[in-house]
Amino acid sequence: MSELNKIVMKIVSKGKGILAADESTGTMSKRLDSVGVKSTSDSRLSFRETLFSSEGMKNFIGGVILYDETIKQTTSSGVKIPELINKSGAVTGIKVDTGAKDLSGSRSEKITEGLDGLRDRLKEYYTLGARFTKWRAVYSISSSTPSKLSLISNAHALARYASLVQEANMVPIVEPELLMDGNHDIKKCYEVTAEILKICYEQLDLFKIDLSGTILKPNMILPGKDCEKKASTEEIAEMTVNCLKESVPNKVPGIAFLSGGQSELEATKNLNTINKINNTNFIMTFSYGRALQQSALKYWGKNQKDIINTKKIFNHRSKMNNLSVKAEWSEQKESQTAA
Repeated sequence: MSELNKIVMKIVSKGKGILAADESTGTMSKRLDSVGVKSTSDSRLSFRETLFSSEGMKNFIGGVILYDETIKQTTSSGVKIPELINKSGAVTGIKVDTGAKDLSGSRSEKITEGLDGLRDRLKEYYTLGARFTKWRAVYSISSSTPSKLSLISNAHALARYASLVQEANMVPIVEPELLMDGNHDIKKCYEVTAEILKICYEQLDLFKIDLSGTILKPNMILPGKDCEKKASTEEIAEMTVNCLKESVPNKVPGIAFLSGGQSELEATKNLNTINKINNTNFIMTFSYGRALQQSALKYWGKNQKDIINTKKIFNHRSKMNNLSVKAEWSEQKESQTAA
């Protein structure tokens, strides 16, 4: 077992998953605005510190993805954020891309940037305590997208990123996200996701990436949010498992799904059904942002001094996702534990 693989297994084993707390300052400000809280460096830290010091962190979270601001912050009790995360038994991670910009040659599509200076930034993040990283590429479905240009250029950037990260002795999360926007059906999502993954792994192979030291963070196979024909949980699970089995090399140890527009309950329920039929070697877990934090954030927005109950809400959501990784979640357990 390589050192990188050991890090992966620490993050994704025992039913644990990843808390994606890597919202940029702009995105986090929008989230705080939505619950009536003024966004400041202190308010952003206060909410995150509440989650990072919860029981749910110790029991159900194997890794936390941070943003540049957060990894450098110190808690109210004088403990550095990476130290707080490590104390809970989780691994500190960091988002290293600098966002999706217009793709030259195809203005309706995006290319993720952040390769310039990445080697030096990785050294700094390693010193700060990070042991895994995240880079998100985004694709959309329309009559003309995703184009070959978008597929190849984003996959190439993901592979260059992964190569630099492994060189720095950290685990890269490879996140090719097909957005839910559009009226495409679930079959179209399957076809395009399979193509995205195939090209990504061709590029990763070209760069000789040690796949056993990576985590894939894909979208589930879902119909577009404007599609009239809805899909059942069973259909979503079956098509997701089949797509990954067909498109992802066996050497990849862990697949941590993004929630991508699903509600908290949908993300938990779909993951549970996926794991009920998971007949692959992949550990299939979660890397959720909103689908882990939204209820806790709403409550905290109204009751910022009530840390205990904010933590309880986060603990509940984390536990439900832990059960879904083990295919043990049910609507009965959802309501019992919430009560």
